[in-house]
Amino acid sequence: MNAVYAGSFDCYTNGHHDIVRRASRLFDTLYIVIAVNTAKKRTYPAEMMAAAIRAALARDNITNCTVEICTTLVAEYCSEKGIDCFIRGLRNNLDYNYEENVAEVNKLVSPSMETIYFRSDTPGISSSMVKELHYFGKDVSSYVPPEVWKCICENS
Repeated sequence: MNAVYAGSFDCYTNGHHDIVRRASRLFDTLYIVIAVNTAKKRTYPAEMMAAAIRAALARDNITNCTVEICTTLVAEYCSEKGIDCFIRGLRNNLDYNYEENVAEVNKLVSPSMETIYFRSDTPGISSSMVKELHYFGKDVSSYVPPEVWKCICENS
């Protein structure tokens, strides 16, 4: 069985990486999809972030993941690939409420889609928090994989 873990991953954090580690143990292939969020302007180029994610996966010897960039609806991407499981991370009840709405929309586009939630072991870490702290000159290297930290530094 295959699954997708999609997000803007702008930037990909240790929290994301933890969910990938755990989900990759449960599925034959985990597609990590950098998706377009029309409500957000990217801070880091998607291609560069994809390369950093691939490098982090290789460093941790996670071999059953594919990293791709998606410019369509993720539910349509899943239908095209025959993927019926959507992985989402939850930090708190606010995430849950948001994710339940996303799951309902995904079901409208792809009725067989199931959403599986993983609780975050790092609830305080978010891409937005990392970007905000970095913008104000704080060291965020402990919140992201080293490969992503390099990407952040190259784009500052």
